[in-house]
Amino acid sequence: MIRRLMLHDAVRAVALFRDDGALVEGYGLDDDQLDTLARFAYDTKRIVQGHADQLAMFTGQRGWTPPTGWLVRSDGHTVCSAGNLVCLLQNGSESLAELMREIEEAARY
Repeated sequence: MIRRLMLHDAVRAVALFRDDGALVEGYGLDDDQLDTLARFAYDTKRIVQGHADQLAMFTGQRGWTPPTGWLVRSDGHTVCSAGNLVCLLQNGSESLAELMREIEEAARY
C-alpha cells in the first residue's frame, strides 16, 4: 500500500514504522537512511503528542489530541507523517494538501 505513494513525483521516500520506531517497510532511500527516517518520525510523533496534550490542558479546548500528523518544511523539502507512516517530499511539484490526504489514508491500512 505505501509503495503506491512513490508514484507521486514529489515523494522521495516513504517509510512505515512500528510503535517502537523500528522500520517495517520503506522505499526511496537505502536501509540505513530509512531506519534513520523512521526513528526521526517516531521521536517527532512522541514530541508532537506531548505538545498536543499540553495544548489541550492549557487551552481547555477539545480536538488537540490525538494529533492527526505533523510536517516540517524547508526551502526544498518537506517531511510529513500521519500515524506510523512518514514521507520525504520535494516541495513545489504537487499539492501538499492532496499528498497529506493520501498519506493519512495510507496510514490507516
